[in-house]
Parts: sequence; structure tokens; C-alpha cells
Amino acid sequence: MEFPSNVKYTKEHEWIRIEGDIAYVGITDYAQEQLGDIVFVDIPTEGETLEKEEVFGTIEVVKTISDLFLPVSGEILEQNEALADNPELVNQDPYGEGWLIKIKPNDVNDVNDLLDAEAYKALVNE
Repeated sequence: MEFPSNVKYTKEHEWIRIEGDIAYVGITDYAQEQLGDIVFVDIPTEGETLEKEEVFGTIEVVKTISDLFLPVSGEILEQNEALADNPELVNQDPYGEGWLIKIKPNDVNDVNDLLDAEAYKALVNE
């Protein structure tokens, strides 16, 4: 299981990576492993501004649908269009090609309140 140190993590198993004034958000390797084969990703919030921990979309697996929670407040700029035809990218490369959304955070410093790789690893290994 991967725990990259260049991202921050939430207790709900999302990750966020800041690149300049834009951030990429996805689900963690642990989350995709727990969910199983992802069959559909639904992000109806593109273009909206949401608060931290608001639901920005859902991930559907064979037996269930899980909510996706925004790690920090900000505007949803774009969703990963590749997931429409290839939702399994989230399983195959959760920190790379399987990213879910790009956002413009209201304050990039909000990520400092999130978990680092070691803290997240400790959380999932409890």
C-alpha cells in the first residue's frame, strides 16, 4: 500500500496535492483497496464552490456507493474526464492518473490541518 509524502490526507481517505494555486484531489490507495473494483465516478459539483468536508461526488463499486468529501474549501474547477470511460484508473493509480477533481482552494494553507503520510499510515493501521 502506498503512502506518498507529497500529498496530505483526510480521515475520510481522500488525498490532496497542491500545485501552485490549484490542488488535485483523489481517494487514497487504502480507500480504493477497501472499496474494490470502481465502476463509476459521479462528480456533479464541477463549477461550484464548496466548504471543507462537503460531499463533492460519489464513487460507485459493485455493491455500494460512497460519498466523496472535499478536504479543503474551494471551487471545483474540473473533474478527471478520463474516469468516465476508465473508472478503474482510480484502482490502478489512485495518486496519479486516477485523480478525481482539480480545485482552487480558498486558502492553500488549510492543507496544513490535514494528516501527513505518517499520521495517515498510523490511522489506517490502527
